[in-house]
Amino acid sequence: MSTIAFIGLGIMGGPMADHLVRAGHSVVGLDHSPERAARLVEAGGTAADSIEQAVKGADVVAIMVPDSPDVQSVLLGDDGVFAHVQPGTLVIDFSSIRPDVTKELAQIGAERGLRVLDAPVSGGEPGAKNATLSIMVGGGDEDFERARPLFEVMGETVVHVGGAGAGQVVKACNQIVVALVIEAVAEALVLGSKAGGAPHRVVEVLSGGLAANKVLEVKGEKFLSHEFTPGGKVAYHRKDLGIALAAGREYGVPLPVTALVDQMFGVLEAKGRGDWDHSALLTLIEEGSDSAVHKA
Repeated sequence: MSTIAFIGLGIMGGPMADHLVRAGHSVVGLDHSPERAARLVEAGGTAADSIEQAVKGADVVAIMVPDSPDVQSVLLGDDGVFAHVQPGTLVIDFSSIRPDVTKELAQIGAERGLRVLDAPVSGGEPGAKNATLSIMVGGGDEDFERARPLFEVMGETVVHVGGAGAGQVVKACNQIVVALVIEAVAEALVLGSKAGGAPHRVVEVLSGGLAANKVLEVKGEKFLSHEFTPGGKVAYHRKDLGIALAAGREYGVPLPVTALVDQMFGVLEAKGRGDWDHSALLTLIEEGSDSAVHKA
């Protein structure tokens, strides 16, 4: 069993850390929210007051924070992970950040004798809670195999997709598909509803045949109930689409519809809905059509 420091115990990181505790690992958690840290303690883990305290004696450090600057601060700060861990420590970044930042951090880590993997996840809060996440991993073969047992505790689909940064590129691809499917489902639901179809019947039909998709399976109830407590926040998904668009420019791949949905997320943020679930794209289509989808 491993001794694991887990930094970031939010919507995703909290349940992921809990699964590691239940699997028998010794988990020391760190989060700016005392309530989140307390939940880990209730699950059988330990809470730390600083990065130095969290990583002391850890052979694995896991990170799940919102964005590139957060990861850089956690790893490279004067009191950061890299300043306190011992050579040979495995550092796993589950955050979704820019691939170029990931590559730079992996290089800095390697120079210090550390093993760094980027392992962004997909599946949202339900996937984190149910240990059914899809985990896409970038880094060395040996490091991936060392981490595989931990990934399999938290996820259902675990794939080593390439070298450092590859996990982040594939996560960006994932987020393109999720965003565009959410938008397509929103259009279909509003059209079907305004034309007189019962929304729950529209969802039922779309959930069968070629139109069936994971977004409907996981987010269908949110579309119908308009209960947009986040499993995946608008603001975070827009950040991910920004990463995808930057990658598209870097590799010369046009992403026109991704750019459009990115702008739609921007409108949601401007309307104060950045902390809503990304399925709230539905509300923009409703407002544009002067029609609302209602649960029967």
